[in-house]
Amino acid sequence: MMAQSTFSVRMDENLKKEFEEICNDFGMNMSVAINVFARAVVRERKIPFEIYSVSDKATKGLEILESLKLEAIKNGTANMTLDEINEEIRLARESK
Repeated sequence: MMAQSTFSVRMDENLKKEFEEICNDFGMNMSVAINVFARAVVRERKIPFEIYSVSDKATKGLEILESLKLEAIKNGTANMTLDEINEEIRLARESK
């Protein structure tokens, strides 16, 4: 058996509680889950999931895009071709 070592991790209390509950649902404790994670990192030589940041601006941009998409569907313009869109732009510019 290999020698065991201990380390501490600081974590938000609510996160710890939720993590512990999920680990229990999986039939393991948090220590086993962390060991599973560590083994995956060592084996794959990478974090075994994607890590990214979604800024507030990006989130807001996605919300705006979704809103515009829903509006286009509501207006019946969601399936317009590029030529049709360009024609709408041309007509809008001419009407000014």
